[in-house]
Order: sequence, then structure tokens, then C-alpha cells
Amino acid sequence: MRVAVVGLGAMGSRVASRLRARGFDVVGYTRSGAIPEGLARASTPADAVRDADAVLVFVTDDVASRTVWLGERGILAGLRDDALAIEQSTLTPAWVEELATHAGARFLDAPVVGSRPQADAGALVHLVGGSTEAFDRARPLFDATGQAAHHVGPSPAGTHAKLVVNALFATQVALVGELLAFLNAAGPQTAAFVETLGALPVTSPAARVALHAMRERQHAPLFPTALAHKDLDYALAAAADLGVTLPLVTAARARFAEALARGHGESNLTAVGLLDA
Repeated sequence: MRVAVVGLGAMGSRVASRLRARGFDVVGYTRSGAIPEGLARASTPADAVRDADAVLVFVTDDVASRTVWLGERGILAGLRDDALAIEQSTLTPAWVEELATHAGARFLDAPVVGSRPQADAGALVHLVGGSTEAFDRARPLFDATGQAAHHVGPSPAGTHAKLVVNALFATQVALVGELLAFLNAAGPQTAAFVETLGALPVTSPAARVALHAMRERQHAPLFPTALAHKDLDYALAAAADLGVTLPLVTAARARFAEALARGHGESNLTAVGLLDA
């Protein structure tokens, strides 16, 4: 199976390497930066997908996605009619729905849950929107790069699901930062309670990791603050389109906006805890 991977940043490069290690014939395209060693490099998205059975796309936002799919030398200008078209970026449902009309029945929106370590280990979780037939055809790709793939409905159901996941995660991280500041202000003995807090059932695994990172001031960019803020923007816009208000997510976005303003955009989203340090 020949696979094109368009977008070779932190996630796309790892997925491409994983697919190649699992025996897939992989060609990559990136607008800038390095390409994984041994990977064939295409000069345009259209060239990357010319002979591909499937294309996987990992880009930053709607603008980048629109460019690589619909540009003059974009994916849909070169992709065969029978090839799978899989968008794995975290985008807005509105754009994904539009893209699905361009790509047709072979299209899947399949954003992933997990970060760089999970991509390296082939332990991502795929949240997939699209037809059952296209999902079944894509299973070998999802099995090679992830530990699970959930078909959640027609497009853009995968995108809605991913925005919920990221909003839940980011809101927990913002809250952990506030509560850690509260414990620290209450004095050394109270601050020591954070170890107990991490072991209690009220603390989710994600919140537990955030607690540790904030205490140790470890903010290497597994999920950069700038991307977390972008995803919260997308979640709020999608909710507004549906007539739903998300006050807690709105408050979390304000915290991440402040972290961006203070220069933490390239740090991990746990850097939001530095606002009260």
C-alpha cells in the first residue's frame, strides 16, 4: 500500500516513519523543514499523492489544510478517484464538512488523540468521521499507527469529538495550574498535599501528568500552548455554530490567551501554570 503523508511536523513525521517501519511504501511532502531519513520527498502535495492509495494530512490549522488540499498543486489535483483521503489535523467542523464535499465518499476526518511519544510508539487513538466503507478500508493504516480507532459517525463527527477531547484536556490543565497556586500560597505543609491529590480518584490521569509537569517546571512542547489556544478557539466557534455556550471552556481559553501574551506559546500547555507561579 502506497501512502502519502502531507505535513511532516511533530506528528506527521512520526506517523510517516512508523508507517515506513511497518512496511508501507511512504512518500512525504512538507512545506518547510526536514524530512525523515529514508523517506521519499515530493515537491508538491499533488506530486505526493499521484500514485498513492491513501493520503494522510497533518497540518496546523484550517488555512494550511485548505492550501494543501485545494491549492493549484494541492492533493485533490493529483489524488486518484479510488484513493482514500484522510485529514488527521485538528480543524473546524465547518471546514471539514466543506472539504468532505470536495473529496467525496472516500474522505475521512480522523484526528488523533496522543502526542509525540504515542506517535513514536504507534499508540495513537484515531477519532474517525466518514462512511463505514472508507473506515474499513483505512483500518490497516490506523492499526499501524495507533492502539485504537473509533468510528464516531459521518464527517465531521471525528472533528467534533477531537475538539471535545482537547477542550476537556486544556480546561483540566488550566484548572490544575490555578489549584496548584492555591496550595502553594496556603503554605509548605498544604503544598505537600499535591502528592496525595495526584493519587486521589478525583484527579484524572491527564491532570496527574499536568500536576507533575507544573511542580517540576517541565514544559517541553508535547502539546504547545499556541496549539491548545487554537483548538479552544475552534471548539468555541463550533459550539457557537450549534447554538451552544461553553462558559468553562471560554474561561480556559482566556487563561491560554494570557499565557500566549506572556511568551509561552512554544512551551507545553502546562506552562499555563506559570501564570500564578
